Amino acid sequence: MEHVQGPPPPAAPSAYFPMAHPVSVIGPQYCYPQPVDLAVVRKVLTITEGNFAVTDINGNIMFKIKGKFLSIHDRRLLTDAAGNPVCTLRPKIMTVHDRWQVFRGESTEEKDLIFTVKRSSMIQFKTKLHVFLANNPKEDVCDFRVEGSWLERSCTIYSGESNTILAQMHTKHSVQSVLLGKDKFMVTVYPNVDYAFVVALIAILDGINNKGGGDDGGNDGGNDGGV
Repeated sequence: MEHVQGPPPPAAPSAYFPMAHPVSVIGPQYCYPQPVDLAVVRKVLTITEGNFAVTDINGNIMFKIKGKFLSIHDRRLLTDAAGNPVCTLRPKIMTVHDRWQVFRGESTEEKDLIFTVKRSSMIQFKTKLHVFLANNPKEDVCDFRVEGSWLERSCTIYSGESNTILAQMHTKHSVQSVLLGKDKFMVTVYPNVDYAFVVALIAILDGINNKGGGDDGGNDGGNDGGV
């Protein structure tokens, strides 16, 4: 029996303008009519385990991300709080640009592909990723894009090539979290935007930036956590 997860509590009221139509990528059940604040806790000291926890503002777990960061077959599984698979994230080996594919549930079959993420260019000092839905195989124009600084945990997700913001990351560091080997940051997902999709993108951002084993491994100069 499939676990039905209730909606997260909304973020504090602010000047968020809901999308005219829900931006549903993984599923409409993850689109909420109010802005949603999520906290992402990454266990820095257990990087080989690849463990993330994503909670709402009250500390209730919404998602978990598990997988092997440093194995050749790097694959991560996004589950809901009850452990039910939501999607599988997998890097595509031997590609010029970092490229990740996201599939439904635990599948890695092409028929279950939801979207693909790739760097917009090989050498970058700022994060810039393009996201293409499975029904956009030509990849002439991206469906979504991610820009900002992963090192500063200040990336923004946009709709296509527009300036329409879908979600924003912002840091929440504390002495305690550093001592515990945890990296915690917040993500505000705008109204009617698929928050499971946003969490999957964050997991891919981390995968691209940490494949070298350091906090921003794989950068091309170390100036700004460049993807």
